Amino acid sequence: MKYAVIAAGEGSRLASEGIDDPKPLVRIHGEHLIDRLIRVFMENDAEEIVVICNDITALVSLHLVKLQTDGLEGKPVPLRFVVKSTPSSMHSFYEISRYLGDAPFCLTTVDTIFRESEFKEYISAFNKMLESGEGDGLMGVTDYIDDEKPLYVATDGDMNITGFLDNSDTCRYISGGIYGLTPKAIDTLNRCMARGESRMRNFQRALIADGSCLKAYRFSKVLDIDHASDITKAESFIKD
Repeated sequence: MKYAVIAAGEGSRLASEGIDDPKPLVRIHGEHLIDRLIRVFMENDAEEIVVICNDITALVSLHLVKLQTDGLEGKPVPLRFVVKSTPSSMHSFYEISRYLGDAPFCLTTVDTIFRESEFKEYISAFNKMLESGEGDGLMGVTDYIDDEKPLYVATDGDMNITGFLDNSDTCRYISGGIYGLTPKAIDTLNRCMARGESRMRNFQRALIADGSCLKAYRFSKVLDIDHASDITKAESFIKD
């Protein structure tokens, strides 16, 4: 399994609230956000981990170089990274997509916080989907809503995804920012870029429009680190 991390945001809201570290290097229980994801991915049979970070904060790229050289906690990391600032997460995805088009992959943003046991079960479910050939993607969703602009995920009774909505009074789930996809998704991404579209939610809508069979996988809770207060929430969540 390949894994990918979008870590190219500037973290301006965190900086405005007094957090000096760039977002990928923010610590949760003493562990950098980027290191936590890399560790979890390695524990789930990572063949390669592809990361994109911006070219504004050298601290992140230097950290990634160190991981390539020294490994993580003494373990070699199959890490590849791209340094480039982009206007949106979808553009970041596009910049690393050339490394993801030959095998199924799992993509997240760097500040995605989930229970590690649930993530392991999610990857197992994604692998079973791939083996059966019964789907083009398994998207992490949650019914825990603590997001300023959530993306609602419409599903049928079998957890097949029927749409992605900016607003909804009827959808139970929102996107958790965890995307398990096949290489087929890169074709949709390329078409989105050619049309001048942006934002990951528009890419997800395009997957549905292109006829991709996407299923939703429920996580009990997924958190994002957008504000300083979210760090405390995440630490409490992981501890519990």
